[in-house]
Amino acid sequence: MQIIIMHSRLTQAKSLTLSSKHLISFISLIVLLALLGAFIFINTLARFAGSDSAIVKSILPATMLSSNIGGASGNEIYLKENLAAMAVKIGEMQAQLIRLDALGERVQGLAGVKPEEFNFKEAPGRGGAEVLADVAKSDLNIHDFQASLEVLSKDLSYRSDYLNVVESKLMSFKLQAKLLPTIVPVNVGYNASTFGRRLDPFSGRTAFHEGLDFSAPNGTPIVAAAGGVVVAAEYHPEFGNMLEIDHGGDMMTRYAHASKLFAKVGDIVKRGQHVANIGSTGRSTGSHLHFEVRIKGVAQNPHKFLNAGGEGTDVSKLASLVR
Repeated sequence: MQIIIMHSRLTQAKSLTLSSKHLISFISLIVLLALLGAFIFINTLARFAGSDSAIVKSILPATMLSSNIGGASGNEIYLKENLAAMAVKIGEMQAQLIRLDALGERVQGLAGVKPEEFNFKEAPGRGGAEVLADVAKSDLNIHDFQASLEVLSKDLSYRSDYLNVVESKLMSFKLQAKLLPTIVPVNVGYNASTFGRRLDPFSGRTAFHEGLDFSAPNGTPIVAAAGGVVVAAEYHPEFGNMLEIDHGGDMMTRYAHASKLFAKVGDIVKRGQHVANIGSTGRSTGSHLHFEVRIKGVAQNPHKFLNAGGEGTDVSKLASLVR
């Protein structure tokens, strides 16, 4: 290529001959300068890539944004999402703990444990010598922490199920115990005649006495030894004015020789309710209460029920009396 240079100050025109090598070198220099300028421009923008500038995002390619800010903002988004999920899980576990505390207090009451001995509203005391653990081995990553939360959540659910079963069992024992004749039906300090063989007061022969006789003045209140349904309220030739209460489980109590009956057939009576007054009706030598406990029609010694009721602690023991 030949370039002719002409100027007013020049006396004659000058020519400059450029070969292909010169042309290639010139083009290469221009390209190099363009690349250098682009590199400087991109690095300048990359310094501001940590900000959420819309201009930066629109200018820089997506691949460069991900390579420059993906490591920082991507991790931040990942952490925020996982922290939100863990916060929800912790909130659910806190609600489970509140339910467990309420359930534990109910079970505690059913089991007869005093609140001052085991208080669910206070954290248990802890202590001991400090033994430093291997920090490198004890460090948890976020995946391990999430797995630990899942295990703890499942453990809380299992314990809630276990406590519900225990509560149901204790409630069953408690209800069954309330239907056992464990209250002395008359407020007297002793009984005049015990359960078992004795001399009959009328015939003088040895006979089996199927209940307890409580001697008390005429008109003394008689209360139900347990809750139940009145199945008989009538006059009997031998028992006089007699009351029978069905307590379920084939168990029945009998109150005989009363002067007056206050309950009638079909009545639901509560434990300790006034149901009759002491008298001397029927085959009787004087005012007293003849009290019987029968299971499946077989007379039982009332003492084992009344004594168990006096202890008043182990409901499972009371329930076992009818087995």
